[in-house]
Amino acid sequence: MRGEGFREGHHRRGRHRGMEGSPQRGAKTFRRGKALTFLEMLHVKRATIKQQLEQPEFQGIQQILVGELKAIDMVIQEFSQVFDIQENEIEEDPIHETNE
Repeated sequence: MRGEGFREGHHRRGRHRGMEGSPQRGAKTFRRGKALTFLEMLHVKRATIKQQLEQPEFQGIQQILVGELKAIDMVIQEFSQVFDIQENEIEEDPIHETNE
């Protein structure tokens, strides 16, 4: 059949031609930008929780807020390590506070 030769030569053992051993290529900058944006959102959430800790109307749930603050700090730290994000890559913003 006419198309059989094309199909046999098109794929080799289920892998696309040129993909074996080659470094991953693609929109790394775009993905990194999305990761930085997500990290920004985490910092905003952290700042909001920290602000709630200081407000008297949240006194009754202070232990919950402290737990949430610790959890979000852990997520921020792990996320930064996984994506190899340095603190200087995050936009300088008064919302950001260093982890105590």
